[in-house]
Amino acid sequence: MKRALVIGGNGQLGQCLKNVDPGSLELIPLGSEEANILECSSIVSVLDQYKPDVIINCAAYTAVDLAEDEPLKAAAVNAQGPELLAELCSRRGVMLIHISTDFVFGGSTPVPLVETDLTEPLGMYGKTKLQGEEGILKWGGKVVIIRTSWLYSEYGNNFVKTMLRLGKERERLEIVSDQIGTPTYAMDLAETIVDIASRPDQTYGVFHYSNEGVASWYDFACAIFRMTGLKVRVAPIRSSQFPTKATRPKFSVMDKSKIKDVYGLSIPHWVDSLEKCIKKL
Repeated sequence: MKRALVIGGNGQLGQCLKNVDPGSLELIPLGSEEANILECSSIVSVLDQYKPDVIINCAAYTAVDLAEDEPLKAAAVNAQGPELLAELCSRRGVMLIHISTDFVFGGSTPVPLVETDLTEPLGMYGKTKLQGEEGILKWGGKVVIIRTSWLYSEYGNNFVKTMLRLGKERERLEIVSDQIGTPTYAMDLAETIVDIASRPDQTYGVFHYSNEGVASWYDFACAIFRMTGLKVRVAPIRSSQFPTKATRPKFSVMDKSKIKDVYGLSIPHWVDSLEKCIKKL
């Protein structure tokens, strides 16, 4: 049985990994107090204690706007910490699965993005996540980087839970309609990570994973309210009408052909996965 340590085990994706069927994998989730990716001694200690076959890094600084004010903190968690993990994993022959983001792209071209497309992040969050990817790949070794997008689930703070809260408080909401991407149910991603980590034969590199389909944040919100029966009037607005400190990509739909071909995956449509999540909530 393979043993996998989940770094960032208390975050949204980490909690999803705790609640999926691990199959033949022994999953050990660790919070930041147990495995701090900013401290070499902390990671060395857990590697020595558990002797894992796989490290799954879910730890990330994800406050997109706050990252503009805290670039050093974002870089520490998103770039320096993951590179440290990669170095230690490479030296010990441990597989590293690292979660990245669609925000490494600038979103200027309305065509689904493949893994080799030009990366041009617009804000500090995307820049630090890209630095993390580059730092990891520099060490080589057994590395799988999975870029994902618009994560939500029953756990943590996310767009679905925010819309459910606001939908009970307000009769009308204005939601951005000119940012296009794909909502991703974190439980689907967690199942895919377990699948990849469990396999005896691996293909390493950068992959894209989100649910199938395309949506704007406006489409996403409308679907949430339709499925829950909340009576909310939703008005579409442009990004310019809802200014944020960090600029978001206008189009960040990712092509999933590579991960589907390599790992034989069948990926659910975002509407179907959203229905599953809504039922659980």
